[in-house]
Amino acid sequence: MQKKLTITVHEEVYAGLRKVIGPRKISRFIEDLVRPHVVKARLESAYQRMAQDEAREAQALEWSEATTIKTQLDLT
Repeated sequence: MQKKLTITVHEEVYAGLRKVIGPRKISRFIEDLVRPHVVKARLESAYQRMAQDEAREAQALEWSEATTIKTQLDLT
């Protein structure tokens, strides 16, 4: 079920949304943008999409390993 929401944005933002997104597509754009931040049910699928990004996963692994090594050194 959908609910109506009234928000206030600067006129430049509104004009940009109409121009870039389209006048009848703004609600969907905002919902798609906000949903991952407020609806936890989609969190797992978002993690799956991120896991498919090999470059991002490589960075995460590198960061994780560096953090683990630093923690081990701090404990000794």
